[in-house]
Amino acid sequence: MTDAANGAKGAETREFSAEVGRLLDLVVHSLYSEREIFLRELVANAADATDRRRFEALTDGARALPEDAKIRINPEKDARLLTISDDGSGMTRDELVANLGTIARSGTRAFGKQLQDAKPEDRPNLIGQFGVGFYAAFMVADKVDVISRRAGADEAWRWTSDGKGSYTLEPATREKAGTDIILHIKEDADEFLDSWRLQAIIRKWSDHIAWPVTILRDGNEEAANEGTALWRKAKGDVTEEQLNEFYRHLTHNFDTPWDTLHWRAEGMMEFSALLFVPGSRPFEYAEQTRESRIRLHVRRMFITDEADILPPWLRFVQGVVDTEDLPLNVSREMLQATPVLARIRKAVTSKVMGELKTRAKDVESYTTFWENFGPIFKEGMWDDAAHRTEVAGLSRFRSTAVEGLTSFDDYISRMKPEQDAIYYLTGDNAETLAASPQIEGFKARGIEVLLLSDPVDSFWPDRLSSFEGKTLRNVAQGQTDLEKFGAPAETDAEKADMDTLLPALKTALGEAVSDVKATDRLVSSAMVLTAPEGGPDLQLQKLMQRSGQALPGVTPVLELNPAHPLVHRLAQKVKAGEPVDEMAHILLDVASIQNGEPPKDVNAFSRRLMDVLVGQGTPAA
Repeated sequence: MTDAANGAKGAETREFSAEVGRLLDLVVHSLYSEREIFLRELVANAADATDRRRFEALTDGARALPEDAKIRINPEKDARLLTISDDGSGMTRDELVANLGTIARSGTRAFGKQLQDAKPEDRPNLIGQFGVGFYAAFMVADKVDVISRRAGADEAWRWTSDGKGSYTLEPATREKAGTDIILHIKEDADEFLDSWRLQAIIRKWSDHIAWPVTILRDGNEEAANEGTALWRKAKGDVTEEQLNEFYRHLTHNFDTPWDTLHWRAEGMMEFSALLFVPGSRPFEYAEQTRESRIRLHVRRMFITDEADILPPWLRFVQGVVDTEDLPLNVSREMLQATPVLARIRKAVTSKVMGELKTRAKDVESYTTFWENFGPIFKEGMWDDAAHRTEVAGLSRFRSTAVEGLTSFDDYISRMKPEQDAIYYLTGDNAETLAASPQIEGFKARGIEVLLLSDPVDSFWPDRLSSFEGKTLRNVAQGQTDLEKFGAPAETDAEKADMDTLLPALKTALGEAVSDVKATDRLVSSAMVLTAPEGGPDLQLQKLMQRSGQALPGVTPVLELNPAHPLVHRLAQKVKAGEPVDEMAHILLDVASIQNGEPPKDVNAFSRRLMDVLVGQGTPAA
């Protein structure tokens, strides 16, 4: 570094150290993703300095903190100045040079080395550890003044820089120990001179640091932060009323949480957590974004709500995780790469899953949870191999065998001795599925079928495939295996001759179907559509078509009930040499309607049906 006279008595200009000159532009323009971060960084530094002074006062009474120690923010619109003041330890001239003249040289970090032999209860709550946060001020200021007086010293110093390569040091005056950071706000940063905007930033990023933060508004100091981190308190020291109030503040919901998880992890890593499962489904709980929005704090200071603390299928859980083991990081990208965060994610996910297992024992309460968030939770069976089986065990389903919800374990306990598969049917509505022709044969034989009516239900069975050794099988896809269970006792009706009927219908329908065949899955219905063996099920095809992703070349199978009177009639007409083309298309269209889809050609269907009803469109016509 070089020194040069600045034209004023006692003032000197110094060049930033080489690394500052190279990195300052990066800090200002690239390091932080949001400009407002500068205030978080400066408030964090002020909180550090105040903690430091409190710690130093344990052995030096001359450095005792004033009783009303706080962090003050003063916006001056006319002068275009923003001042952040604290009553902390302050800095000497040499400390100003060391801490502000060299990037990544943090006074906090250096001071932390002095704490190794201190008792845990005496250690201050240090936040900043990178030493670059101060330079974020230049994102919104074209010049920064720092006036600082070291606690226990009589002299104060002013540090001034425009962030372009050099800074000036000169003696200054400050009545009490502490630091003032004065930002000369840029023309395009007027929002940071608005007291309401500043308060919103503090509430977002620094609401729960220990020291009071005030903002000067209309000549009066007004509190800007809450200052109490409930998640850091012992569980027994927090009332239910406080938890509910914090939950509403955090989530902007008006209900009470269905469940609250409040704990502190200690050992190889330390963190506190306060999480909530909402008591009711938010208005738009399944937003397009699937990311978890758990707020990550470092020593009370909010860092981000985009750290993906929980997997997407637990995104309905909301709350705060506050750790001792991460720095007040400089970027979300760096944060995502830290192994500490990976361990925190694993621990928090495990805790939530353990809590859900416990709460699942209360059937009535768990039903409330499931009706609110089951569709999201089941996504874990699709996209999380590590937790797939665990999610499956906690999932609940509608069924043909019981009222309300059931689990895989309960289903297996009711399976027939010869049954080796868990049968299910997907669709848009559980009530409609319960009346579907697809399950007539299963119900007649006393075989339970799970009724899956959420969109994700068309996807996850392909990934789960089995549970506790039992294969998952879609009753609307491929073979049903019903023959192993015998014929229903009440169905002794004579079966139609299908040998000539099936080829005739197949010829009539052409490429509209992939096959026409007899089935034992039907009892009272004449026909049903199913998916080809190995092809995507009908509900998945329907969902893809609705999203504009039709599957070319995939056509359904038309299955007929040989015992139904209509099928008998058609078989007789074919045997008599009468055409069945029109009736074949009516069968296919009615089967589509049964499946919840309109006929492909509504007008043609209407014409054919009207002809039949008035007796003009007979198969012989």
